[in-house]
Amino acid sequence: MKGYVNKKKTRIRRYTKIRKKIRSNRDFRLVIHRTSKHIYAQIISCKTSFVLVCASTLEFRKLNINNIYTGNKISAKIIGKLIAERALIKGIKKVFFDRSGFKYHGRIEELAKSARVSGLIF
Repeated sequence: MKGYVNKKKTRIRRYTKIRKKIRSNRDFRLVIHRTSKHIYAQIISCKTSFVLVCASTLEFRKLNINNIYTGNKISAKIIGKLIAERALIKGIKKVFFDRSGFKYHGRIEELAKSARVSGLIF
């Protein structure tokens, strides 16, 4: 249990550093949260704190994508593409990437790369 507490503290420390940078000058932020089985992405307006666009691996059931495991890089790539397409429909092109203290590798990196390829700028 001791290792878990240290992991959580370091993630929270990284998270607060990222948040301090975001507060100053950005309009929209792309917030990512991941668990062992799912990944969630939201675009939030910094001025009003409303969720404007969201996508998650929980939607795979609605989209009839049953064969894909939701806790891997392939599913993160799909979510990145979905969030970018939905944001462009709403007219959002430039966002700040808030990774919630998670390290930039693996699923987080794949989601960011696919969102960039699909048209989001950050």
